[in-house]
Amino acid sequence: MALPETTPPPATLRSFYADALSEAERADLPLALQVEGVEQEIALLRLLLRRAVQEHPQDLPLMFRGIELLARAVAARYRLSKKAERDFAASIAEVVRGLGDLWPGGLNEA
Repeated sequence: MALPETTPPPATLRSFYADALSEAERADLPLALQVEGVEQEIALLRLLLRRAVQEHPQDLPLMFRGIELLARAVAARYRLSKKAERDFAASIAEVVRGLGDLWPGGLNEA
């Protein structure tokens, strides 16, 4: 199907944000354009959440923000309904709460 005349060609679409990127980011843009799906982003979020739990075990608001973001990314990946997304986030939150046994004094909500 042909693009409407008002739609810029793909090369223009790809360079729309180029002025907002650093030189290094512009160099990486072609590689980023080849990535499909959100699997890598989900994996990165999981690693960052793990780091947050390790480095800031008492910062529950930080952990819950990370959990919410991860739940949204997974929901986007699997196109979960809002209820399924909430259930998934609640399940992850329970796991994080259960991790309290790993730290002296546990995880206390602020």
